[in-house]
Parts: sequence; C-alpha cells; structure tokens
Amino acid sequence: MNLSLATLLQFCILLPIFATLGIVALRRHQNLREAVSVGTSVLVFYAVVTIYLGVDAGETITVHWLQVLPGLSVSFSVEPLGVIFSLIASFLWFVTIIYSIGYMRGHNEDHQTRFFCCFAIAIGSVMGVAFADNLFTLFIFYEVLTLSTYPLVTHSGTEGAKKGGRTYLGILLGTSVAFFLFAIVGTWVVAGRLDFTPGGVFPAEANTTLLGIILVLFIFGIGKAAIMPFHRWLPAAMVAPTPVSALLHAVAVVKAGVFTVMKVGVFIFGLDLLVVLPTTQFLLYLAGASVLLASFVAMRQDNLKARLAYSTVSQLGYITIGVLLATSSGVIASSMNIAMHAFGKITLFFCAGAILVAAHKSNISEMRGLGRQMPFTMVAFFIGSLSIIGLPPTGGTWSKWYLLMATLETEQLIIMAILMLSSLLNIAYLMPIPFHAFFSNIPAKNEHGESAAKVQIKEAPMASLIAIGIAALGCLVLFIYPNPLHELASAILEPQQLTHGN
Repeated sequence: MNLSLATLLQFCILLPIFATLGIVALRRHQNLREAVSVGTSVLVFYAVVTIYLGVDAGETITVHWLQVLPGLSVSFSVEPLGVIFSLIASFLWFVTIIYSIGYMRGHNEDHQTRFFCCFAIAIGSVMGVAFADNLFTLFIFYEVLTLSTYPLVTHSGTEGAKKGGRTYLGILLGTSVAFFLFAIVGTWVVAGRLDFTPGGVFPAEANTTLLGIILVLFIFGIGKAAIMPFHRWLPAAMVAPTPVSALLHAVAVVKAGVFTVMKVGVFIFGLDLLVVLPTTQFLLYLAGASVLLASFVAMRQDNLKARLAYSTVSQLGYITIGVLLATSSGVIASSMNIAMHAFGKITLFFCAGAILVAAHKSNISEMRGLGRQMPFTMVAFFIGSLSIIGLPPTGGTWSKWYLLMATLETEQLIIMAILMLSSLLNIAYLMPIPFHAFFSNIPAKNEHGESAAKVQIKEAPMASLIAIGIAALGCLVLFIYPNPLHELASAILEPQQLTHGN
C-alpha cells in the first residue's frame, strides 16, 4: 500500500504515541512489549527516510491539523533542517531502544513498561518539533517533550532522582513560561505571524532594539539548548538511567533545544537581520563563555556521566555560535553538528552505561586498566571521544571545520580562539579516560578489598554492545561519507539565497 508523504509525516508523530497502548497491553510479556518498541522505531525511521527521499525529489509536504485563530494553526511541513533532525532522532531512537533492552534487563531496573511508554511519547514529540510549520506548533510539542521526559528523569524514585527531576522540570518549564512564551507573543505582535519563513518574518521597518530583546528572550527561553546560566537541569538529570541520559543528550531533548535555536535564527529572524541586531554579539560571547566554562567544570568531574553532561553543555554552545555567526558556513556547521554530536555523545553515554552494568563503576578514577577487561566498550569510547573533539577519522571533524571557517568569514577571532581552546580542553577531559583504561595498570585490589586480578569483568549484554557498535560506526561513517548530510545542510538556506539573488 502506497501512502502519501503527508500521511507518513503524521504517521511519524502519532505512531510512537499510539504504540504506548501496545506497550501497556503487553506489559506482562517482556519480549513482546519490547518488540513493539523496536518495531515502532523501525517503522518511524522508514517513514522519515521515505519523506527525505520524497523531499529530495522536489515534492512539497504540508499538513494542517487545527486552526486556532486566523494565521495561528497547528500545522506541519518538511524542510531540510527538520529532515536532518528527524532522521537522526528516529535512527538513534531505534539504536537506543536496542541498548535499553540490554541495559534495563542487565541492571534489573523496575517500571520498565513506564520507561518504554514515556520514551515513545518523547520521540513522538520530537517528530512534532522537527516537522512543526510554525512557532505555535513547535512550542506545543516542545513542552510535551519536557513533560514526557520528566518521569524518565525520576525513574528510580529515589530522593536524589526526585530532586534532579524538580530541577529539570523547574528550569525547563520556567524558562519556557518566563522567556520563550513572551518571545513568541512578541513575534506575533511585531510580525503578525509565526510561520517559519526563509529570510525571516519581521518587517523591514521593525525596531531593531525591540527585535534584539526578543532574540534574547528566545535564547534564554529555549532552555533545552542549555546556555548558561540556564544549564543546571542537564547535570541534574544525570540521576536518570543511562538510556535516558542518551535520550536527553543525543536523541531528543538537547537536540530539540538547539534545533529550535536554529529554526528561530534562520526562519524567524533571518541571517541578514541577525547580523545587525544589537544583542547578537552579546549572545555570541555568552555562548562562547558557556563553551569554555562548561569545559573547565567537566575537567573537575570524577563521575563519568557528570563529566559527559558538562561536555554536552559546552558542545551545545557550538551550535548556538554557528547560528549567531549568521553565515551560510555557520548554519551548515550547526546543522551538521546536530548529527555529529548526536552520534559521538550517544556513543559515550552508551559506554558509560555498559561500564556501570558490567563493571559497576561510575567514577573515572576507578577505570584504570578497564580497557583490557572491556576492550570493545573502551575502543568505542575512544572513537566517540575523537568525534566530540573533532578529530579524524570521525564525523565531528567536518562540523568543527565549517564552524572555524564561519569565524574566519566574520572575523570573529575571539570566538575562533574560544573554539580552539575548547577543543584542547575536550582532549584534556576525554582522552585520559581511554588512555588510562588501556595503558595504566589494573589496581591491585578492587573497592571490596579483593584481588583485582581475580575479578573477571565481562562486557555489557549483547543488545547493548550492538547499539554501542552501531553508534561508534556511525561516527566513522559520517567522516567517510558526509555528503548527504552536507547537501541537506546546504539546502537549508537555498530559498533565502534565491530570494536575495532576486
């Protein structure tokens, strides 16, 4: 049966949500319940790929659900940036589900049915964000994503988890209500519309000071992008199980944040307007400060997940910087980095979870010599680290290259220096982990006082290892074959360039 691309677009959003019914119905049959999650993720990825191929062939897709007010509707459309986000999120959802099966069973986690249900709703929300045709629609699914991931953050039910969940929910909802919502209202008042438009929506005669204030409200209000000082929710959420950390950092939440920053910068303001706004330079330096400060904090963390969390705060700043540089190279760098960071960081979090399940270690100081006992996991960690740093032969090389080119084009030498220093800091806080895992001696005694030589540590469950292998392989493939991603990233600005050419 051939389905229209418009039907497939709605299928991507609704199927994960309806899949929760099957997950709940089969809660007593573990294998069948998880088969629903795996099958749904495969179908969603297939639908997104079909949409991508349709758009590549030049077909336009628009879907209208509800007209709230004249000019204000819940509607969806497809454009290259949304395709990038949906492709990455749907593929990595499948990989994360595979990983979660091994992790949740290997760690004997409770409430697994609730876990997989919330996971599915979160991915449906991500699809809604990716294909949103206007700010109103995006805001609705952005908030649903926050609410659906809260039970995942508090999954363990401990006091620490509840405290982390309160921080998570408080900051994300607080920034949305205090800043994001007002930015949307301000856009509606000034421009009279909220639809994403190549080149931006604001009239030429609009006051640039007022628009600069609206831009600040957007950047602070999109809390999921984790720009300091609204970043604390990310480290606080590390109390969640590792698959949730992967969801937060690679698949859904933070990527929804930086994706929204890109949509606002490119399709609400437009690059020509961003350049002349009085607050753009301030926000650019704020993003640069986030990059550096988060890197310094990451270096001080002994807990592996905490170090990776602050690393994410730093890496998200790269994407925001790319948008605020307001050049085609910056937009290409940011959009490619959504994919590159996703594969690199999900690899690192998968490895962190594997180490916890198999070796029961969470602190970096305890991982000396671990590479000889978990070689597959630590090689994958090394590959993921290279991608986050931006070194060959991993995909992160390309996004970092384009970002540096954007700083040269705009003569932002201070920002370029920040990016280069940040890369050195990335090396400092990531590379010692696999180095000591392979080249340091195993401690004579473990934490229980037993001879470490007698302790046989196995790799994580096979399902988790398969997911780790796919994620690490993705980092390498994106270096060798980045062309499809680059072509999509380059197409984001094509309508703008054609308009300005006329």
